[in-house]
Amino acid sequence: MGMQHDLYGNPVSSDAAALPYLNDFAEGFAACEMRVLRILDIAVRDPSPLVQTWCAALHLFAEDAQAAQQARPFLQRARTQLVQAHDREAQWLAAIEAWAHGDTPLAAHRLEALVHHYPRDLAALKLAHYHAFNLGDSPAMLRMALAAQPHCADIPYFHGMLAFAYEQCHLLGPAERAARHALQLRFKEPWAHHALAHVLLTEGRVDEGLAFMQGASGSWTGLNSFMQTHNWWHLALFLMEDARHDEALQLHDRQVWGVVPAYSQDQIGSISLLARLELEGVDVGQRWQQLSPYLLQRQHDHVLPFLDLQYLYGLARAGQWQAAQQLLASMQSHADAQLQPRLRTAWQDVCLPAARGLLAHAQGQYQQAAQLLGPLIARLVEVGGSHAQRDLFSQLYWSALRHSGQWTALQNLVQPWHNQQPQSKRLAAHMRRIYQGLGLPAALAH
Repeated sequence: MGMQHDLYGNPVSSDAAALPYLNDFAEGFAACEMRVLRILDIAVRDPSPLVQTWCAALHLFAEDAQAAQQARPFLQRARTQLVQAHDREAQWLAAIEAWAHGDTPLAAHRLEALVHHYPRDLAALKLAHYHAFNLGDSPAMLRMALAAQPHCADIPYFHGMLAFAYEQCHLLGPAERAARHALQLRFKEPWAHHALAHVLLTEGRVDEGLAFMQGASGSWTGLNSFMQTHNWWHLALFLMEDARHDEALQLHDRQVWGVVPAYSQDQIGSISLLARLELEGVDVGQRWQQLSPYLLQRQHDHVLPFLDLQYLYGLARAGQWQAAQQLLASMQSHADAQLQPRLRTAWQDVCLPAARGLLAHAQGQYQQAAQLLGPLIARLVEVGGSHAQRDLFSQLYWSALRHSGQWTALQNLVQPWHNQQPQSKRLAAHMRRIYQGLGLPAALAH
């Protein structure tokens, strides 16, 4: 096998026949497009390490209990071919092996080293971002992106990644500039749309965010189900800030839920949106029950604490109390068995008490929910998820405070948000209710 180079100039030891498939993965992964899956078509006939390693990575993205087992044969095949592999491919294999073993901090570390050596390896950067994000380490995302920036100025997808890294570090000005630069290079850049949606939501630019995401939505074609459903989820959040609950519920049914219902990210998008709608007083009917058959299969996944928390809340809201208790017990066992110190801390100190708080909220035990969730809000970054996603837990905490009559604490929490987001009809409605609870004029909410 002679040395090839992919579309970004990275060395590849596979045959020339494999190059179009490797390029589809490298660019398709950065672009959040379904064509990444094409590499599975050549897995049987091409034993080369990068083909096998990337097939393993695709299986791990299933984010379920069977993923590692399904990835392992590909990793074993890659290791047998390593003698003739390039150093880049050996680094890729080592990173995905760490992921398959459940050591995501090690996987993230190895991918960061890979990006340092091959800064135009956009797939490595994207996957490194995925792991750093799930570990709540947004500064690592930014550090890697800034190191790669001088080498990737021509790649629109890179600027989308840079934008999201800035945004997760609360650097909203640079995030918006990077996202808009990505869109100048290529308007169909859904990750840049996503990063900009985060900025506009955080800054309370509700009308602008709604118009922008509606305008961008026509380009959300050929995407993986996460990117497709998640951008529509962001559009639904803008509708909710504008108090357009019926339209947000319609978006849930048409765009957020039902694309690939067995997939983890589709499930948590639905859970998160239904929970937010309920918090605004919307009756979501039988939608929790539609979700529960999928959530019942999640009893022993424990891929990410952020996912487990939402599965648990979804099961409880569907009335699956026994299943919710079984999931909580299984989460406890997983936390007790976790040897990686960073992951053990996230599970033991943050995820489990938060899980008990969410369960208490779902059961209407609001005093207990407030006591459990309150001290954890500042630490929830450790379980992963974005600011916008973790905001659900803050909203559930506010709800627990409201239902237990803790109006003073609630005013202190919600008024600063309302100050920052004067366009938000959702926050204005909350403040009116809070001032009524405090015996103060509701007009103060304006």
